[in-house]
Amino acid sequence: MTSNRARRRVVVTGMGVVSPIGVGVENYWQAMQAGACGIGPITNFDTEDLYITIAGEVKDFDPKPTFQALKRDKVLPHADRYSHFAGVAAMEAFSMAGLEGPLEDGHRAACIIGSGAGGLVTFETAYRDLFILKKKATHPLTLLRIIGSSAAAHVGIEYGIKGPTFGTVSACSTAAHAIGLLFGFIRDGLVDVGIGGASESVLNFGTMRAWQAMRVLSPEGCFPFSKKRNGTVLAEGAGLLVLEELERAKARGATILGEVLGFGMTSDAKDMVNPDIEGPKEAMRLALADAGLAPSDVQYVNAHGTATTVNDLNETRAIREVFGPAAMDLSVSSTKSMHGHLLGAGGGIEAVACLKAIAEGFVPATINLAEADPQCDLDYTPNVGRRRQVTHALSNSFAFGGLNAVLAFGPAPV
Repeated sequence: MTSNRARRRVVVTGMGVVSPIGVGVENYWQAMQAGACGIGPITNFDTEDLYITIAGEVKDFDPKPTFQALKRDKVLPHADRYSHFAGVAAMEAFSMAGLEGPLEDGHRAACIIGSGAGGLVTFETAYRDLFILKKKATHPLTLLRIIGSSAAAHVGIEYGIKGPTFGTVSACSTAAHAIGLLFGFIRDGLVDVGIGGASESVLNFGTMRAWQAMRVLSPEGCFPFSKKRNGTVLAEGAGLLVLEELERAKARGATILGEVLGFGMTSDAKDMVNPDIEGPKEAMRLALADAGLAPSDVQYVNAHGTATTVNDLNETRAIREVFGPAAMDLSVSSTKSMHGHLLGAGGGIEAVACLKAIAEGFVPATINLAEADPQCDLDYTPNVGRRRQVTHALSNSFAFGGLNAVLAFGPAPV
């Protein structure tokens, strides 16, 4: 992540969240401060024949008001649930940034919205139509709903974004890769403004059966770093950031919410399922170096913290190796304990948690942590969040396949 060009500073001017603990940034953050849990019994489909029957669902989600406000409600039938999540999060993020579509110079804007899986709800419906109901054809809009770049296309059309527009795909690191790439595009002068992150909607019968077969889901709950952790919990939602070149944001009087300082990405190149220590460690080290930060400059790490046995232990060891003695002064938390694992979208809403922690001086908790694994020996902010001055934070995302992405955030420039 080095460049010979003069680097520009990149700031955050908008955020958008759709999550199991709240739709909208303030609802999400208030729930997080209260230690709320959005994980519960699945209600959106029949769980008969499943032994994993819990998830982090976005309850009572209705995209119609948002799309009607945009005068684009005709988009709804063209889009999968994951695109609906992205559309609602994008509207919040652009509104917070004080930007309306079409953007003034669309060719100087980017839209990078990824998804680990794309339109899985549509996939399942199509297969049911063909193989169970024996229909002769799928719904004519099936293809448009499935495509993993469709959320980026929908948002790009709405806001007149004519620069780089595509979706990233890197499993649980998808959103962090999207935000990191957008950060690089703006810093290097390719574009001046853009929206980045990811959206995910994987909660359906077929997907749950596939994850069950992997034996990595908990039937009881999400207990990161706990002695009793026994797997992660799937969830759905979207997390998006509007990023902008600093001087452009200042010139138009935008409220600056924080600064993106660095990005690191690596691959373990070793195993599809079992995470390594070396890859996550190097991704954190690269993010710190890119940001020009020493380990002691960072007060908070939003951990990947999936509540799987190997990941939590390896992440702990990787943090210890990168931060050295400073690890003892570090606040760490896995907010997945509250909202579950949004897979590709996880890094998006966790980036928002980092920015809010910096802005409000509050470290969110790792709930459900009554007894920590003795080998997981960092300060994971157990059960209750706490007030603490946070000037710099890291957001860790480590995916199946050993794909690692880490973002470094700082406060809004004075």
